[in-house]
Amino acid sequence: MNATPEPSPSNRPLQDSDSNSANSQFAKQVAEKRAGQENSEPEETLWKGGYSPRAMLGMWLGVSIVSIAIFVVAAIYQLPTIPIAIGCVVGMWVIVGCIYAYRRLGFHYELTTQRFIHQVGLLSRRTDRVEVIDIDDVSFHQGPVQRLLGVGSIDITGSDRTHPQLIMRGIADVKRVASLIDDIRRKERKKRSLHIQSM
Repeated sequence: MNATPEPSPSNRPLQDSDSNSANSQFAKQVAEKRAGQENSEPEETLWKGGYSPRAMLGMWLGVSIVSIAIFVVAAIYQLPTIPIAIGCVVGMWVIVGCIYAYRRLGFHYELTTQRFIHQVGLLSRRTDRVEVIDIDDVSFHQGPVQRLLGVGSIDITGSDRTHPQLIMRGIADVKRVASLIDDIRRKERKKRSLHIQSM
């Protein structure tokens, strides 16, 4: 009975080194393709925005109506209630003004060809970046008054761990902005899938 010859130990390291070199060459080619793609397509800003003043028009009208009603009631009940009425009206307008300032100055958004950046805060500011490819769904909604004014809220859901859901309130031209976010998300996913297939 003939025994099959055992491969010599000198051949084993040669096979291992061949597989290691093939793996390293493949990894090198993938890294070069990724670097080439990143260098050939610089990041561009597509949209910048924040809370629109038009989004609070309903609140301004409501406060104005309540203020007039308070003064009418104060006039009916004569002088002693007028200082109280003035204090209530001033306090109401200060609160609404603070809400507006916080929303207007405290929220900033930026959409680029690769990322969605949102900043929150007045004195101290937190900046978060979400890769466009991590966005799963984009939707928007508007109330009756918001439809007349062309503003609304955009809901973004995705696979980002820190921000799986983001609601952008008071966005002007909300339909166009939501479509822009959705288009760049689809374009980036298609580009990445083609890039993976080419490798």
